[in-house]
Amino acid sequence: MFNHKNAVMRVVYSKIFSHLYGVLLLLMAFLLIQPAAHSQVVNETTKKKFNIGFGMFNDFVLNVPSGLKTRTIDQGVDLFGLYNLPLGKSKFSFSFGLGMSAHNIYGNFLVNKVGDTTVLEKIPSTVSYKRSKMTVVYLEIPLEFNLKTTSGVKITAGGKIGYLVGSHAKYVGNVVDSNYMFNTGKKIRIKQVGIPNLQQFSYGPTVRIGYKWIAVNCEYMLSSLFIKDHGPGMTLISLGLVLVPY
Repeated sequence: MFNHKNAVMRVVYSKIFSHLYGVLLLLMAFLLIQPAAHSQVVNETTKKKFNIGFGMFNDFVLNVPSGLKTRTIDQGVDLFGLYNLPLGKSKFSFSFGLGMSAHNIYGNFLVNKVGDTTVLEKIPSTVSYKRSKMTVVYLEIPLEFNLKTTSGVKITAGGKIGYLVGSHAKYVGNVVDSNYMFNTGKKIRIKQVGIPNLQQFSYGPTVRIGYKWIAVNCEYMLSSLFIKDHGPGMTLISLGLVLVPY
């Protein structure tokens, strides 16, 4: 994989990323275990002004380099808080807020850097491995227009702007190539923090259709994962379920 320079800084970045990801999961768990009665109290006082939601989604990867495959299920998680501004006395409102999403892309590849370009090296079919993936995490600003009907149906359309706050590549399996893996002749586990040449910003439209506190959510990342001409031109379509208990 890519070189091991600045090892100390990578340890620091790894700890920061782990804390961010841990906070995301803890907040999701907190929302899940709240008693229904308490949720009702919160909803009565804040549901018209503020929403907290979380979701799980699957990423469909577009423009995968020739010869490579991604896993059918590339699960990810997201968490967000929104402030709602009613548009007069209509059923429409505008929302903005802050969120975080973590995307996991599994495949038959390893992340490597050749010169100033990030490439995905195909793992030979003769090599046995348990998993190989790359993870990217974004801090996001969602902007949405909402329609809420009296029947409880909610339709939301808008977009997200994200800022990259963490990334890593992980490989668990046998040695692949001594040029970029430890040549021990045994199974190894490697985590490389800071994938080179990722775009710092992401953006794209979002659509959400639901009933009361549950919804189907779809996001299309218009920006590519990597900087143009310095990495694969992959983009993501995320489809999943969102729960908005508050």
